[in-house]
Amino acid sequence: MGIKGQPLKVNYAYRQIADEIEGQIMDGTLQPGEQLPGEAELADMFSVTRSTVREGLRQLESEGLVIRPTPRRLEVATPSIGRLSSRARRAMALMQVSFRELWQVAMTTEPLAAALAAELATREDVERLEAIHARLIEAQESAADTISIDTEFHSLVAEISKNRVLVLAREPVALLLFQGFHRIAPHVPQSFGRQIEAHSHVVEAIRDGDPERARDWARRHIEDFWRGIRIAGLEDEPPIPNIGRRI
Repeated sequence: MGIKGQPLKVNYAYRQIADEIEGQIMDGTLQPGEQLPGEAELADMFSVTRSTVREGLRQLESEGLVIRPTPRRLEVATPSIGRLSSRARRAMALMQVSFRELWQVAMTTEPLAAALAAELATREDVERLEAIHARLIEAQESAADTISIDTEFHSLVAEISKNRVLVLAREPVALLLFQGFHRIAPHVPQSFGRQIEAHSHVVEAIRDGDPERARDWARRHIEDFWRGIRIAGLEDEPPIPNIGRRI
C-alpha cells in the first residue's frame, strides 16, 4: 500500500497533513512499519512547503503514530499503551474529573482484570506479583512509595489479563485515581494495612487460579478505597487539585 496525497487549501495546513496521514493509518491504508515518502515528495503530494510538511510530521511523531528508525527514514508506528494512556490521563486531569467518576469506572475494570489474571497467570506472573507485594509491605507508611508500588501492582494484574482493550481502558483511570492516595492517607492511617491485606488476597487468588475470589477481593479493595475517599470528604474533588492553574 502507498500513501495517497491531495492538494490542501486550508489554514494550519500542517495539522491537515497530520490529520490526513493519521486517517490513512487508522483506516489501514498505511500499515505499521511502512515507510513514508520524504519531505520533498510529501510537499509535492499535498501542494505545500517542506516546512509545513515537517511540522505535520512532528505532530505525528509527538502522538506516536510515526517514528524515525534513522534520521532519514520515517515509518508508521503502533502507539504504545503507555503513550496513549498518558494522553488520556492528562485530558482527564485537565477536565478535573472527580474521585467519584474515576472510582465508578475502577469498580468495573479492576475486578475484571483480577478475574482474567487468575485464569491466565503463569508461575512467572505470580512471582512478579509476589515481588511487588513484598515491596509494598516494606513501603508501609510512605504514601509516595505506596502509590508507585500500588500502581505497578494493578498495572501488572491488568497486563496478565492479556486483554489489550482492558489495559488501555483502565490505565489512565487507575493512574489518576491511585495518584490521589496522598490526599486520603492522612485521614485514614489504617489504609496502608488494609491495602496490603487486599493485595495479599488478590495475589493468593491469582496464584490459586480462582477468578471469582480474585474478582471479589479486587472489588473489596476498590470499595475500601472509596470508603477512604468518603472519610476524607473528597468524593467530588479531583485527585490532583488545580492542575489547570499549574499547567
